[in-house]
Amino acid sequence: MGEHRVVVTGIGALTPIGNTVESFWKNAVMGSSGAQGITKFDTAKFRTKFACELKNFKANECLSPEEVLQSDLYTQYALYATHEALEDAGLRLETISPYEVGVIWGTGQGGLHTFELQMQEYYANHERGNFDPLFLKKLMMNMAPAMISMKYGIKGINYAALSACATSNTVIINACNYIRLGQAKVMITGASVAPITEATIGGFNAMRAMSTRNDCPESASRPFDQDRDGFVIGEGAGALILEDYEHARNRGAKIYAEVLGSGTSNDAYHISATDPEGYGASKAVELALKEANIRPEQVDYINAHATSTPNGDLSELKAIHRSFKNSKKCIKLSATKSMTGHLLGAAGAIEAVLSVKSIQENIIPPTINLVNIDPAKSRKMHVVAQDAIQAKVDIAMSNSIGFGGHNAILVFKRV
Repeated sequence: MGEHRVVVTGIGALTPIGNTVESFWKNAVMGSSGAQGITKFDTAKFRTKFACELKNFKANECLSPEEVLQSDLYTQYALYATHEALEDAGLRLETISPYEVGVIWGTGQGGLHTFELQMQEYYANHERGNFDPLFLKKLMMNMAPAMISMKYGIKGINYAALSACATSNTVIINACNYIRLGQAKVMITGASVAPITEATIGGFNAMRAMSTRNDCPESASRPFDQDRDGFVIGEGAGALILEDYEHARNRGAKIYAEVLGSGTSNDAYHISATDPEGYGASKAVELALKEANIRPEQVDYINAHATSTPNGDLSELKAIHRSFKNSKKCIKLSATKSMTGHLLGAAGAIEAVLSVKSIQENIIPPTINLVNIDPAKSRKMHVVAQDAIQAKVDIAMSNSIGFGGHNAILVFKRV
């Protein structure tokens, strides 16, 4: 039996620069920054005092009071983005066998927000020794896909996965493979994170991984700029509805793009640092191009992983140069974390949304805050800086690279 083609028929987004796909895309094209002072806790004792928080998020807009009570923020974000994606896809799930629909979801840390609040309560009142009966349930990584399945009566493939900041692309790849093999007709996939907590900020500050531009947060995330000093953390979710192409065509679905290929690898180099030469990432790119059966010059746009860390951005530039050095055209790329911050395990999900929107709209969103580009940039690369550009985008690539050496690359194509 031949492989089934996989297409994207619905998207959802909950991000620091927009709580819907429409607002997210509009603000990304405009070059808006989501960075501001942290409002979730007192930052007096932390070196970094800002982040890319969600704005005006109201869970009860699409979640029941029971769903809110039973879930950590990262699960609420997942349910919120999934709701939009399903509405966008126009799917009538009751017309499909519940065993032919699945959910694979990713996150960065699971219910860390719940964990932190519970432990603060415990140590403040430890003589009682009381714990919330929902504590462990809300904490677990699998609760997002589990609650999505319960909300919509989905009984097919269902699990959570984690590969640090490459998580989103990893779960999207896994979801695609089930459709390709004929084991599902529809897959709901994506990732969500709620990492703006004292533990997370404190931990990344200890690693000296985060920017400390407290005087000007909106310009702190500056991928590929010579003056970058670390990433800016963000929160939110991205969701994609993947569908068997024939199934989508038969029901007259709107199709954003086809998932044409993917590639994964590991640096096997360091627990947090990327391979400085980018060998692992370039291998994943080459595997993705091979699976997609396209030449490097056929790629019109790369949404780079680029987090604004000094070494990480440089290693990715080297990886892209290695993979595209024989390309007959100058590759266009941008780093949208300059606007959204770094959503850790959910970064690739919102960047997949931007990638398919770029194909739909023929617009490449910018890399803001890029003033003095890193001299390591190759002449083969056109980094779209400051302002979005109109450009024909038939094929887009989205890069994700994570702690532990994980690399995951996706290639999307206009149908």
